[in-house]
Amino acid sequence: MSEYPVIGDILKAKERIGKYIKHTPIIRGEKLEPMFGCEIYFKPEVLQITGAFKLRGALNKALSMPKDVISRGLIATSSGNHAQGLAYAARMLGVKAIIVLPANAPKIKIENTKALGAEVVLYDGDTAARWKKVYELADENGYVPVHAFEDPVVMAGQGTIGLEILEDLKDVDTVIVPMGGGGLISGISTAIKETKPSVRVIGAEPALTPKYYMSRINKKPTVLPLKNTIADGLRISVPGQNPYPIIEKYVDEIITVEDESIKEAMRLIAKNVKLIVEPASAICIGTLIEKKLKVREGEKVCSVLSGGNWDLEDLAAVYAEK
Repeated sequence: MSEYPVIGDILKAKERIGKYIKHTPIIRGEKLEPMFGCEIYFKPEVLQITGAFKLRGALNKALSMPKDVISRGLIATSSGNHAQGLAYAARMLGVKAIIVLPANAPKIKIENTKALGAEVVLYDGDTAARWKKVYELADENGYVPVHAFEDPVVMAGQGTIGLEILEDLKDVDTVIVPMGGGGLISGISTAIKETKPSVRVIGAEPALTPKYYMSRINKKPTVLPLKNTIADGLRISVPGQNPYPIIEKYVDEIITVEDESIKEAMRLIAKNVKLIVEPASAICIGTLIEKKLKVREGEKVCSVLSGGNWDLEDLAAVYAEK
């Protein structure tokens, strides 16, 4: 595979991982539709086995490699969801997983990763600093690094979400995808645009870390200062080297969302759809709350709810604000 997945790679990923993951359903959010003036649908990866979409890419990567290679151990860094996906894949295949997590990662993500049998290394620093630590440990111990968003095999695994949306909501008009490192939207946009190019793909990015939004304005990858958005899963200030050209090719629009709108979206989803989601998931509805995404009456808009792994006390604090 090249640095960029194509539809054939995503179809192979679907076949490879299909029996190990949940084909998550499409859920309609009728109660939200009068507020936003369109038909609202959700792809709830919060219901995935590990509570987030990352299992798809991690499994696709692990299953694509020879057993004698992965037997040395798999290593990655993550804000928490890729950690759990890789830990699950490693446990399923009977190999070791080593995960470098931010020292301030949500407790539930740390605990869940350990519960899946992974060795957790807590490390201060941004994503780039943690990846430096990953490669140091990999060189010292022979571990195989699995990048959360630069690896095209991982991207292809995430792209299976796009195939499932097209399969289950055949007349979908617009798909909104959270943007962190860019692997999720790279895979989904490839699956959608190379299958049904008329479907709009919208990226939703925190206003505090709008690296892809600013990169599009500047017409080149743009690194920003790291700021502490509530959407910890999207707290990345450097555009992915491999996702960037895919995003520029296939993502129709990138919309930034303020943290207050992300919190309001979490409350709306919990109240009206009965799903508990982490901020990185709720950001998609934030594009509609802020009226930045232009929609027409009857338009079918599907938001990818990327995950739901967040500490309960933090969720309670958000829900108690209003």
